Amino acid sequence: MTKARIGIIGCGGIANGKHLPSLAQVKEAEIAAFCDIIVEKAEQAKANYGTEDAKVYTDYKELLKDGSIDVIHVCTPNDSHAVISIDALEAGKHVLCEKPMAKTAADARLMLEAAQRTGKKLSIGYNNRYRADSRYLKQICEEGELGEIYFAKAHAIRRRAVPTWGVFLDEEKQGGGPLIDIGTHALDLVLWMMDNYKPKVVLGRAYHKLSQTENAANAWGPWDPAQFTVEDSAFAMITMENGATVILESSWALNSLEVDEAKVSLSGTKAGADMKDGLRINGEKNSRLYVNKVELNSGGVAFYEGAVETAEVLEASMWIDAVLNDKETFVKPEQALVVSEILEAIYESSRTGKAVYFE
Repeated sequence: MTKARIGIIGCGGIANGKHLPSLAQVKEAEIAAFCDIIVEKAEQAKANYGTEDAKVYTDYKELLKDGSIDVIHVCTPNDSHAVISIDALEAGKHVLCEKPMAKTAADARLMLEAAQRTGKKLSIGYNNRYRADSRYLKQICEEGELGEIYFAKAHAIRRRAVPTWGVFLDEEKQGGGPLIDIGTHALDLVLWMMDNYKPKVVLGRAYHKLSQTENAANAWGPWDPAQFTVEDSAFAMITMENGATVILESSWALNSLEVDEAKVSLSGTKAGADMKDGLRINGEKNSRLYVNKVELNSGGVAFYEGAVETAEVLEASMWIDAVLNDKETFVKPEQALVVSEILEAIYESSRTGKAVYFE
């Protein structure tokens, strides 16, 4: 193949905000099929991004029968990620599924097994890995500059930014709130930086403290307390098999001025790093402490900002390149499965009040 023909399943916010505009900038990608249970959404997406011969569906199973489609992007609520992804893999399609991998760890495991069984590529939409600061920090970690990373924090804190549209507040559809929505990005970054996917024990707590506030201050207007069935905050301590500790903090609404989303702090035996004020590396040299702030701008001359490729476009281009040239995916399903297992353990720990141990 010189071009990949893509089908989009779910033509809502994440498709129009991320997948479609990013794929439109990849010359090797042709968006040739659109599916949504609301046909007008699929038709509008086709009008904006589709090829001349693009087709519109309301039943994703009909789309999967199209042998000309090579790749499927799953952009639906969390509870349908697994069934659609598995059906697409079984139909011979490569699949990029939006994060989190699935609503439950069991479903995520079935997705991985389907990919292994069919030999088709499966990746998950953890687009924050593709940011310039994330890639630079990952390189530092791989080169051993931080030494053994034995303590880390995964940050996903908003002061007041509860998504009030779609099904974000619906526990049945989503499986949870900020933990599974934005906490998942921060946790993915930490595990990836540490290259550590062997959790031992999880102790966590989810809170419903601000969700019932009437006429709340919020970036997207007040939420409806009656519809807010997911947690508003969740926090956890994760101990890994090798003894490393990870602190995960996630919230859509928290009385805090420390607001950080999809960021990490890492502490190693040789140095540390964080994304609190740009990308900072801290350590000790010649009996003195130092802090180095990494310059990641691609410009440097007046009136020129430099070539900038967003994380979302890089995600799309690297994914299509992996499909067309049979390369390893940047986000592996085995890694995303561990993220889902830890998230589920945090929710379980919160429900039972006990630590959850991994075998």
